[in-house]
Amino acid sequence: MRYSNLKSALFGTALLFLSSSGHATENGSPTTPAGLYDFGAGFTPPPSPVGTFGLRTAFYSANTLKDGSGNDQPVDFSLDLLSIGLAYLRMTDRQILGARYGWGAVLPFFHMDASLEVPTPFGIVSDSAEVFRQADLQVLPLILQWNPSPNLGINTQFQIQAPTGDYDQDRLVSPGLNRWAFSPILNATYITESGFEVSSSFQLDFNTRNPDTDYRSGVEYRHDFALGQHIGSWTAGIGGYYYRQLTDDDAPGLTDGNRAQVMALGPAISFFQPGLPAVSLHAYKEFEARNRAEGYSVALRIGKTF
Repeated sequence: MRYSNLKSALFGTALLFLSSSGHATENGSPTTPAGLYDFGAGFTPPPSPVGTFGLRTAFYSANTLKDGSGNDQPVDFSLDLLSIGLAYLRMTDRQILGARYGWGAVLPFFHMDASLEVPTPFGIVSDSAEVFRQADLQVLPLILQWNPSPNLGINTQFQIQAPTGDYDQDRLVSPGLNRWAFSPILNATYITESGFEVSSSFQLDFNTRNPDTDYRSGVEYRHDFALGQHIGSWTAGIGGYYYRQLTDDDAPGLTDGNRAQVMALGPAISFFQPGLPAVSLHAYKEFEARNRAEGYSVALRIGKTF
């Protein structure tokens, strides 16, 4: 793999855990985060006079880079990312297609610490960067929530990610992507009479071209999931995600589609009791990575409706 591609792959994993998102897409950066949804994905907060405020903080770390066959790349690199996302969600009593209408927004900030060393016939090529800046703003102008029964929730969302984050194409890592993205999302949760929950989230990301590099990233697909048992106000079980790039990137001189994929799995737990803040915590380990980095993450979400 060329040095430029290795640098891009490192940059990519940094954006895995943007709050509300390997070498897939430009700079290897997945457009929106995998692992955002776990328990209760199919349910949104109830309508309220003020709305729901949320905080999501996540830590992601990786020091292994995989090629297209899933083998380790012969490079030394590390990436640590601390993300802090401030979210606002407002659900209303307005009905559209039999669903409650809502909207929301997420403003994330990243602290990124990355280094890369690549052996060459002429010696070691190295680069590093540390930055704490705003990442790209995510706006949800359309949220539709259906509740066919008390134990079944389904919602659809349309998300717009705007290039508002700090971006420098010559820096090893940047919180911003310098491109727009448009994402339809479908979430569902079913809870049995015995309290066993199955939740899933399905999302596609459609990216515009980066005007500074003339690079257009391919379409991305992600599936977040969680399986767990309700015990009083608590839900405990396992969660994870599957990420895959569906179409090739498009850029001058690009001959490889740069498609990547990865899976992750780990324990998840959540707490919900009316009147109290909702809390969710999970820890995921990635595996089966292709054309990207492979690491682990720990994420905590807190939300309160007013």
